[in-house]
Amino acid sequence: MRMSDAVRTITEQVRARVLRDGVDLSQDAALAERYARDEIRRRSEGLLARGRLADVDEREAAREVVAALTGLGAIQPLLDDESVEEIWINGPTRVFVARNGVSELTSLVLTEQDVRDLVERMLRASGRRVDLSSPFVDASLPDGSRLHVAIPDVTRRHWAVNIRKFHRRVRDLHDLVASGSLTEQAAAFLDASVRAGLNILVSGPTHSGKTTMLGALLGCVRPAERIVTVEETFELDLAARDVVALQCRQPNLEGGGEISLRRLVKESLRMRPDRLVVGEVREAESLDLLIALNSGVPGMCTIHANSAADALLKLCTLPLLAGRNIDAAFVVPTVSSCIDLVVHTRLGADGARQVEEIAHPAGVDAAGRVAVEQVFARDGGRLRALPGAAPDRRKFEAAGIDLEATLRDVA
Repeated sequence: MRMSDAVRTITEQVRARVLRDGVDLSQDAALAERYARDEIRRRSEGLLARGRLADVDEREAAREVVAALTGLGAIQPLLDDESVEEIWINGPTRVFVARNGVSELTSLVLTEQDVRDLVERMLRASGRRVDLSSPFVDASLPDGSRLHVAIPDVTRRHWAVNIRKFHRRVRDLHDLVASGSLTEQAAAFLDASVRAGLNILVSGPTHSGKTTMLGALLGCVRPAERIVTVEETFELDLAARDVVALQCRQPNLEGGGEISLRRLVKESLRMRPDRLVVGEVREAESLDLLIALNSGVPGMCTIHANSAADALLKLCTLPLLAGRNIDAAFVVPTVSSCIDLVVHTRLGADGARQVEEIAHPAGVDAAGRVAVEQVFARDGGRLRALPGAAPDRRKFEAAGIDLEATLRDVA
């Protein structure tokens, strides 16, 4: 599906009229549609006067023109389609979407300039940029969707654009139970764990629903708690009463002004957090998070990993990137004592996102690695509680939560 030459011409004529009139259509869709219909009608009347039939469908042409002027042009229908979870552009003729975790090639055909114009429009509100000196960019769109762009010569030929749409369909653990991601018993356990102030690590491969799970867990936080979130780009959208959201900042054209994730974690501790949340740990900021958790601030974060055990192993490795004076003798026991729970998610071959296991650190083994004990594991495709397995109950008791009674009530 390519914008026809006629619609492209109409769009340019409307854009020229907008410039002449000095109006702003970006916040007024009704005015944009009126301008579009006026221009389409003028074109049709001109063709009829020359004995020719109208060459566009008025309603469809108006929709395309309005999308080009106020939205994101040809991809706006994909953004409006609630069944589409993600959109990525490998090249002007290779536009893909994902629905229910399964990718498909669309019939949408763009030009190189269309792709550049789309990126420029999406970045305009974020204050971020992409150019030869900064060939990657992460940004949040106004609706909360996440944008990532890479340009040549980092990519072979075309601009690579990825939009991970923000969905509000999952707001809490009950929504995840309804979708089949976890059982009611596991949800009750996680709810109790959050209210008890456990430090929770959400792990899983790419697109397995880690951020969605993190948001659902944060929906269990007590109303009086103050939450500070730290992210590369804004993705979490919390309904909590007291939330401060922080995101990183790219360096400016002179190379200054950058604000890293490590800096944000340190600054967040000055904001009186009752709960510190790091959207994703990838590098040395993991050390700052561990230090914060070790000081008694309850926290949560996500991490890419293939299992709960791999997540803990990775969290023991990443802090070593912070410098030579950091070694495993400090990191491993700190991870073992600070992390209370690991919730591991997976993406099935059918696109279903599920909780694969819930585990907790069980000390340090003879090989100097964090031992792992499963609390919930999949058996026959169903997430089941393992008898007698549970993290340290002291935090539950301090919060006045009877964990056994909670699990028994929903078993």
